Amino acid sequence: MFKSLNRRLFISGLLSLVAVPGEAAAPLQSLRPHARPGTMPPAPKSADALVKASGLSGRLSYAVAHAQTGQMLEIKDEIGGLPPASVMKAITATYALETLGAGHRFETRVLATGPVAGGVVQGDLVLVGGGDPTLDTDGLVALVVALKGAGVRKVAGRFLVWGGALPYAPEIDKAQPDHVGYNPAISGLALNFNRLHFEWKRKGNGWGVSMDARSDTVKPAVRIARMAIVDRSLPIYTYREVNGVESWTVARGALGKGGSRWLPVRHPDLYAAEVFRVLARAQGIDLPEEARAAALPEGQVLARRASEGLDVLLKDMLKHSTNLTAEMVGMAASQKRSGAVADLRASAREMQRWAETRLGMVNPTFVDHSGLGEDSRITAAGMVSALLTARKLGLKPLLKEVAMRDAKGKLDKNHPLKVAAKTGTLNFASSLAGFVTTPKGGELVFAIFSVDPKLRAAIKEAEREKPRGAPQWNKKAKALQQALLERWGKAYG
Repeated sequence: MFKSLNRRLFISGLLSLVAVPGEAAAPLQSLRPHARPGTMPPAPKSADALVKASGLSGRLSYAVAHAQTGQMLEIKDEIGGLPPASVMKAITATYALETLGAGHRFETRVLATGPVAGGVVQGDLVLVGGGDPTLDTDGLVALVVALKGAGVRKVAGRFLVWGGALPYAPEIDKAQPDHVGYNPAISGLALNFNRLHFEWKRKGNGWGVSMDARSDTVKPAVRIARMAIVDRSLPIYTYREVNGVESWTVARGALGKGGSRWLPVRHPDLYAAEVFRVLARAQGIDLPEEARAAALPEGQVLARRASEGLDVLLKDMLKHSTNLTAEMVGMAASQKRSGAVADLRASAREMQRWAETRLGMVNPTFVDHSGLGEDSRITAAGMVSALLTARKLGLKPLLKEVAMRDAKGKLDKNHPLKVAAKTGTLNFASSLAGFVTTPKGGELVFAIFSVDPKLRAAIKEAEREKPRGAPQWNKKAKALQQALLERWGKAYG
């Protein structure tokens, strides 16, 4: 009943306003005094005026509605929608919450296929991934300590690793540069968000380099990936796989005096297994070199580690916009709903069907769960419709507070609008969607999407990580987002 009523209110508001996009109620006051700290500036005459004054190039869509009634207040939309970027994660969080439950935990296990006798596993030892996107090196340390506590000192058989809890993908989005840490491989066993730490330090006339899986407490070196310094200017990094080793090169001229960065891992299961073996050796446990298990073996569980509850994982994902978490929890939800999914695209399509049915979205296009792929499309009105339902499913408390700025562009803790939302950024694409509470206690639901397809298409391959002009464009997009929110807060508060 509520769903049908909410949709009728939503559609009636849409029809009443679509002919005059950007128009709103008159300002609530006729005088224009200087704004005092903590007070709203006067509402501008129209959203169109704000858009024109912003100087933002490309395409723009927005929608805003009352949270309680679903009545659409203003809308300017694009047929077919625009890329949502990381705003997609708000959809994924709601999908995972409803499908898996807020208290769901992902478990990593160590099991033995035979008994332990005299400190020796009479069979194989298996590191089993359970789809935990937050497993880090300290988590592996805890598993190794538990294994030692179980009396294990040696393995008679093999040391196997299984990452088949989720379908494997070598990267989230093929269009991204090889070296960006936010585009790693996906597997049922992840470590350090499937990234390793590359560090370089000046030594005489050259550099010393290291590749490790560091945490706050340990820094185990790894051999699954290697780095070579070469004489060239561009590209800064290259990647290829050579005999099972992830082989990187870096341009000498880009190193400067020293530095570090996290690089993506393409074989996360073997990466986690190697780190586990190195940590085990430090605890006096001798393991043979790791190998992949063809299927999940049966055996006795000797050690286990559970993640935090799903609600905690999702809150952290939305705060830090962690792509790998979005993909892994999204795929886990799809498998819970439909059984095994073939790949990331198939999982995204399953979430798309759910969003159409459960959230009332009309013809969205999802290619992943994180929004990293530029081919996803959502309309602003569709996002607002989704948020109206997501609000009732527990999304809002998981969203981070988005700080507003004062007239000088500085963060304003006393700004009268309180915004809980998800931001999204791609090159020459910016999005913001969520909830805004006005000074009088009213609550609005909104979505703002912007993109400049021509500028995106003109980016050279060597500049994909930091294209020229993107920061300036993004600054204009964010300024327009705030201006629209201030208008809506004043006009509909």
